[in-house]
Amino acid sequence: MLQFQPPGFRQGVVQTSLGSIAYYTQSHSPESWVPANSDELPPLVFLHSFGGGASAYEWSKVYAAFATTHRIIAPDLIGWGQSAHPVRDYQVADYLTTLGEFLQQVSEQPVCVVAASLTGAIAIRLAIQQPNLLRSLFLVCPAGFDDFGQSAGRRLPLQLIRTPLLDSLIYTVGATNEVAVRNFLERFLFARPERVSTEMVAAYLASAQQPNAEYAALAFLRGDLYFDLAQYLGQLTVPTCMVWGEQAQFTSVSLGQRLAQLNPKAVQAFQVIPDAGVLPQLEQPAIVIGLLYRYLQSL
Repeated sequence: MLQFQPPGFRQGVVQTSLGSIAYYTQSHSPESWVPANSDELPPLVFLHSFGGGASAYEWSKVYAAFATTHRIIAPDLIGWGQSAHPVRDYQVADYLTTLGEFLQQVSEQPVCVVAASLTGAIAIRLAIQQPNLLRSLFLVCPAGFDDFGQSAGRRLPLQLIRTPLLDSLIYTVGATNEVAVRNFLERFLFARPERVSTEMVAAYLASAQQPNAEYAALAFLRGDLYFDLAQYLGQLTVPTCMVWGEQAQFTSVSLGQRLAQLNPKAVQAFQVIPDAGVLPQLEQPAIVIGLLYRYLQSL
């Protein structure tokens, strides 16, 4: 997946209890355009969302803009991209554990975390469990997909998704061919289908085709990773900014506003991005860069 990263970035690896996590950060090669002292810059961690073909590529149009001011750390989470794909029934605890282990190894100081969708909700839970690891949160459409007891995101009957062999067939047909990947991005994740590029489709396809990639993706599709974020938000103490795509499917702006209102002391800002779906970091990266820059300056 390194081929989909911006120029000047390299791949690193960290070992966790569930296997290796690949991540992307500035290169130290002599010809690199990033600062030679990038290891000394404040850490900025980008966590991609879940869904067939997800990977650190999701944030690649944003994090390069901060490579001269921050040490960029953009991992492929366990079960995604080029990280380990253990064959298991994935649970939220797997990501809380491995993310905690990862952050402890890549930074000696609390980090600013940028995350999206369900991963943003998991980042909130991690910030509650281990607030010493996180300095702040910048979250795009964070949701537990079972918020306020209302399930969102599942588009196929649960009986089909949980049928052995049939579930793998659903994944193969729906996530590992170019037509299906493009269709999913255009219909469900973007506000405007013409913004989906050939590179985006190729990056999602490359991640989805990794060996055993279906296990994490099907856990998400079945709802095994869903939870009610509303039950946790009141416990959050880490400064947080939420931004929301105006046309985000499954998790609406009104849901985001309702979640933010549960803890106005921690959620210090809520911004709607017009003409964007659930992935404004890919669809409207310049706006996300501006909002993130402003938020980092305010800390």
